[in-house]
Amino acid sequence: MNVLLTILQVVQILAALGMIGLILMQHGKGADAGAAFGGGAGSASLFGASGGANFLSRTTAVLAAVFLACTLGLAYFGNLRTVAPSAGSVLEGAAVPTQPAQQIPGTTTAPAPASSAPAAVPGGEAATGSGAAQIPAK
Repeated sequence: MNVLLTILQVVQILAALGMIGLILMQHGKGADAGAAFGGGAGSASLFGASGGANFLSRTTAVLAAVFLACTLGLAYFGNLRTVAPSAGSVLEGAAVPTQPAQQIPGTTTAPAPASSAPAAVPGGEAATGSGAAQIPAK
């Protein structure tokens, strides 16, 4: 699969460079106006009076089609994914730290004493897991 992607990338880059070269070799519409006033040398060009425009534009169109086909191929083959052997959550495979992080360097953290009764909060409510019990009363 990687060989196919590499070949498609190489062909796409070559087609892009070929299109750039061919587009730069073509003359714009403003060049026709200059030739109308005697500035053009029609038969002295490489492809003849009108043969160059047809050849260059058709070759550019072919290279554009090759570029588009390579782009679609890269998009299709680049999104193919292999199915993982375990069908589960992404978070299940996350690394779990084995030791707690040390907040202040050079100190050791002692585990908190386990108590069965919830701690008292100033305000008369017991500290539970809810956020409402942790808000101080007015």
